[in-house]
Amino acid sequence: MFKMNPRVQGTSEEVIALYRQVMPSTIGHMTDFGFLKGLRPLFPGSRLVGNAVTVRIPHMDSSAVHQALTIAEAGDVIVVDMSGDTERSCWGGVLSYIARQKGLAGVVVAGCVNDVAEIIDLKFPVFSLGVSPLTTRIVGIEGEINTVISVCGTSIRPGDLIVADDDGAFAVHPAEAESFGRRAVDIQNAEVELKRKLQAGATIASISGAEAFFTRIEETGER
Repeated sequence: MFKMNPRVQGTSEEVIALYRQVMPSTIGHMTDFGFLKGLRPLFPGSRLVGNAVTVRIPHMDSSAVHQALTIAEAGDVIVVDMSGDTERSCWGGVLSYIARQKGLAGVVVAGCVNDVAEIIDLKFPVFSLGVSPLTTRIVGIEGEINTVISVCGTSIRPGDLIVADDDGAFAVHPAEAESFGRRAVDIQNAEVELKRKLQAGATIASISGAEAFFTRIEETGER
């Protein structure tokens, strides 16, 4: 059975622009939720920020991935749920070439990819669980586009904002995206003052408050 819902533009261009300054690891100071654990960039220096077009395929059949490339728009991120398959690749060089020509921001695959050298040459941002020469086929079994999917234990909805860099990938609902993003930029900007204090001789433990726990041990003998 095949299912395709309309594309969802969940996040405004202003919020997407905000997140071009944000590192996923900064969001990691705020929440444990939304991280796509285990996904890694295909090559160093990869970065993507964009609106999720979600895809779910049944292991072998990547028909829905091809169709998703037809409806995705510039700035989108195709996010593929491979139903737990970590042995096959559903994404390679030709699809990356098409995505690059359309101006997509990147792709996230909860599974494997192939044609590594070709994708690196294109400089197209790809995040996956690994690499495999064993590929999917176009066999017409089933597939879904723009439905709620699961990637690395995280539910992703069409229109969610996807942010990824060398540290990993993160998904956030549009309703929460702006507040997380502004807090993240504030944290990153505060690091300038933090480094100034460190250069002046302060310790990281005194600034973070960690020192106080050890001071209490010295004063009370508590452990």
